[in-house]
Amino acid sequence: MRFLERTLRIDGASRIYTIIGDPISQVKSPAGMTAAFATRGVNAVVVSIHTSVEDVDDFIRTAGRTKNIDGIIVTIPHKFTALTHCSTATERARITGSINVLSRNPDGTWHGEIFDGLGMLGGIRSQGGEPNGKKTLLVGAGGAGIAIAQALVDAGVRELAIHDVDINRRDHVITRMREFYGERVHVGSDDPAGFELVVNATPMGMRPEHPFPVQIERLSPGTFVACVITVPAVSPWVAAAREKGCRGSVGVDMYMAEQELMLQFFLNSISAA
Repeated sequence: MRFLERTLRIDGASRIYTIIGDPISQVKSPAGMTAAFATRGVNAVVVSIHTSVEDVDDFIRTAGRTKNIDGIIVTIPHKFTALTHCSTATERARITGSINVLSRNPDGTWHGEIFDGLGMLGGIRSQGGEPNGKKTLLVGAGGAGIAIAQALVDAGVRELAIHDVDINRRDHVITRMREFYGERVHVGSDDPAGFELVVNATPMGMRPEHPFPVQIERLSPGTFVACVITVPAVSPWVAAAREKGCRGSVGVDMYMAEQELMLQFFLNSISAA
């Protein structure tokens, strides 16, 4: 208790950062980011907000007029919409067309950035994986998927196959990646045979009834697997891949890497204010 009193202060002067999504109960940011702010002596708190697709525009506009909200973390399904509220954004955000963090510009407008891809790279590397030079399969072409696609190609994967049950969404990501990175990116399937790195960027595995994102029986023991899911801590398909001898990273590994990136992003905006 004495430690918490010294490091964690929540009062009328606390700066507020929200995380918005639908669903929202699975997110790890509120506790982790609040504690990280406290250890750096910043009087700030991160709170989760369950916001629907129909209401998210109103929420972001209202947050923009709320004087003690300094930033927003964005999760599914709002990453594309959130970018439309930004006056400025990074090159990564421009390429992917999505963001997962907003911070205040000096003039009070929003600045956007996307860290899902860099977080995935950090999670993979934290467990001994390395995308550079690898033949890679990415499952999922949503807001996180397009960011992870960009980061993987930028990190030097030899080729990137992308699979999504939504063909239009899949083709959009492939077209976008080819625009910037060329022919290394192409259509994939749920068959992971021959791939050295397989990344799941879908929610498949969050519920017991979900199917596996790939055909587990087609995985080879030398394949490195990675997953965005944080609940459960080890998704069923990753557990099955490990039983086959695959090494891999899980959503918490990605989150821990991404949390440090988000924290530094917000601290930089505080110092610039």
